[in-house]
Amino acid sequence: MTTTELDGGTERGALPPRALIVTMLGLYVREFGGWISVSALIRLMAAAGVDEQAVRSSLSRLKRRGIVEAERRAGVAGYALSEYARTVLEVGDRRIFAQREQQARDWVVVVFSVPESERQKRHALRSRLSWLGFGTVSSGVWIAPGHLADDAREVLLGDGLDPYVDLFRAEYLAFGDPAAKVARWWDLDSLEQLYTDFLDAHEPARAAWEAQRHVPPGPEAFADYVRALTAWRRLPYLDPGLPTDLLPASWSGTKAAETFFELHRLLAGPAHDFVTAEAGAARQG
Repeated sequence: MTTTELDGGTERGALPPRALIVTMLGLYVREFGGWISVSALIRLMAAAGVDEQAVRSSLSRLKRRGIVEAERRAGVAGYALSEYARTVLEVGDRRIFAQREQQARDWVVVVFSVPESERQKRHALRSRLSWLGFGTVSSGVWIAPGHLADDAREVLLGDGLDPYVDLFRAEYLAFGDPAAKVARWWDLDSLEQLYTDFLDAHEPARAAWEAQRHVPPGPEAFADYVRALTAWRRLPYLDPGLPTDLLPASWSGTKAAETFFELHRLLAGPAHDFVTAEAGAARQG
């Protein structure tokens, strides 16, 4: 699935057209052979409240960032996902749609040292570790729950950053309260607010759709699903799946996850059927 690595992130409370389009591309375009016509994308995004000018402007930005590539097929103007985008989407699928169980208290620790002459690599490392959900112990020591070890290895190797890094599995043994340490290594207050914002925005839709006995395909199901997924997809990166017993008692992340996955259960199928019908109609005329 999609990640903020592709759309550059979203501001709190905002769902900009570019982010909605990236969600749409990640959800469906790989299924369509990695390509979609401009007319089909405009038609579909209109159902999510994005006008044609915003679609075209967003596509231009995504092209400049190497996310999509302009390509004509059978004389029809369209866009294909880049190889880079496909790789990021594959990593994102595992993170965004994973329903996490209670995590064990094992950790993966990254220790890195970068020569001053290559300080751009230091910036790249910090950016990638932050994107993966690592917390900061000190400037060259970053930590995450142990289940992120494979993702870390894959991303650091793929970006050619492995020569600067040592990767360890670890267990916290002594000399502090682990919950207090976690609160220092991650910005839990900001993350809690993001979860609360998500619930405020999408819990009413969950309740309304759940009250229906059957959810038919249509623009409403598609729009609510794309909006919910766009708002949700950055959260599993900011929240790396910390052990529940190390989080505040009032933690709203669990309720937010329940809301998202219930919307996913209710709306993914009807939204997919709507997109398939609309994309087919666009191809025919």
